Amino acid sequence: MRRALALLGALAVGTLALAGCGEKEERTTASAPHRQIRLMLDYLPNPDHVGLYAALENGEFERAAIDLEVEVPSDPAAPLKLLQAGKVDLAISYEPELLIARDKGAPLVAVGAISQTPLTSLITLKPDKIRTPADLRGARVGTAGIPYQTAYLDTILERAGVPRDAVEETSVGFNLIPAMLSRRVDATLGAFWNVEGVQLQRAGRRPRILRMDDLGVPTYNELILVAHKDFLAERGDDVRAFVQALGRGYAAARADPVAATAALVRANPDLERDVALASVRASLPVFFPADEDKPFGWQDPAAWDRYGAWMYAKGLLERRPHAGAVAITNEFLAGQSG
Repeated sequence: MRRALALLGALAVGTLALAGCGEKEERTTASAPHRQIRLMLDYLPNPDHVGLYAALENGEFERAAIDLEVEVPSDPAAPLKLLQAGKVDLAISYEPELLIARDKGAPLVAVGAISQTPLTSLITLKPDKIRTPADLRGARVGTAGIPYQTAYLDTILERAGVPRDAVEETSVGFNLIPAMLSRRVDATLGAFWNVEGVQLQRAGRRPRILRMDDLGVPTYNELILVAHKDFLAERGDDVRAFVQALGRGYAAARADPVAATAALVRANPDLERDVALASVRASLPVFFPADEDKPFGWQDPAAWDRYGAWMYAKGLLERRPHAGAVAITNEFLAGQSG
């Protein structure tokens, strides 16, 4: 996938190797053998990953007896391909990307949700002219050229009663924000409200930001942690230790967003600290289930079924996915059986 973080600059592909320890609900000792895990991000380190870097900074993986290597993809489409090929052990990706990969036969499973809600948004820098989707009639809307973004736009327009041929969709690749700034398009669909949206607000651009799940698109987990079925069978305890250490990192970010943001900025010095902190603060609520009885990473099977059924109805999948039963597992989360 992915929306471009055009304002973040470029970061060379690199790795971080840190030692760690994990839990099942028990703590390992300092003498326990360490386990290597290779994690591939979905994109450059950014505010969506703040809990990961807080966990690294706080030694959560070290205490979990995990040697963690974090890799940044050269291509945003690469993580699930490399995961399927066994080149990495875990990958951060997106719910629609996983369902598409599984529809093509990839034996991959989501083991936890990082973002509980959609982050993708419809953004315009013409807030006085485009206040609601109904105002898109006659407008040009830029997308990254991803089929499910087109399906999002179709759903939004249908709900708003706007004929599809009354809106021009333009593929701008990952240059979503530059396309608006240059007035090539009137609005974009694909940028994240918690990252690019915050950047535009901080820059005084007065964006109008409309979120997908407020516009008729079924809610979904934007960011997920994915593993290969074989890896889960062979190293399930390591995955459990990793997921729970990651959860403690996000809890630490919620408790002290300033310190967590500092750790994130050290991982990606191209980030501007104040903007990153504003984005982290805006993002924190979506990293945790609305039901406080559910652990970090919880995935709602019914919501996955609804979103999967929507993808199938839109022709994005060849087979009805029954996603809540086969595409996800919550067994590796804190307090869950497995």
